[in-house]
Amino acid sequence: MIAANLLSHEFVPLRTSDTGQEALSIMGDFYVKHLPIVNNEQMLGLISEDDILQNDIEEAVGSYTLSLTSPTVNERDHLYDVLRVLSEYNLTVVPVIDSDNNYLGLITQGDLLRFFAQIGSFTEPGSIIVFEMSKQDYSLSEIARIVEGENAAILSSFITSPLDTTQIDVTIKINRQDLQRIIATFERFDYTIKASFQEMEYFEGLKDRFDSLMAYLNV
Repeated sequence: MIAANLLSHEFVPLRTSDTGQEALSIMGDFYVKHLPIVNNEQMLGLISEDDILQNDIEEAVGSYTLSLTSPTVNERDHLYDVLRVLSEYNLTVVPVIDSDNNYLGLITQGDLLRFFAQIGSFTEPGSIIVFEMSKQDYSLSEIARIVEGENAAILSSFITSPLDTTQIDVTIKINRQDLQRIIATFERFDYTIKASFQEMEYFEGLKDRFDSLMAYLNV
């Protein structure tokens, strides 16, 4: 999946002649804190809510000094690059440009969230296991071999690693609700299980607590 596949055209980019007040109004309408500034088709910069509040909101945004160095992604960049730019610059939107720096549209935090929520590994039922291990001991193929040996399959996986340690957390989602035998097998191979989640039980627990809250509020 590349950036061009997730473009949003709901936003009309700012022109240099638009005022800070107009920009704030658009940000409020769409619940974002950043907007692109475009001259004809050329991407000029990305303005933030803070940039506007530090200037005269009645002035044109073209006269503002922008705090961001126009963070953008190319239309052919992978969505991981979009996530990286969002995180690195703490953005609510990422402008997408072509090779000539022409503005094509943008991708919002909400666009990315909806995409990842709808892909198969998130919507398909299953369970989650989190391992703790050293980086040198990590082997996804070995983990997959153990899972497949229990007639299950890995739907997705990711690694989280603090910068100041050699330890990592490996999170996998598998297509099985019953984890008892799989966890026992991993423990037999000396894997450290940090946490496990059976989605059905988790959501049923949430539903029970929600129903209890509703019953309490109706008293």
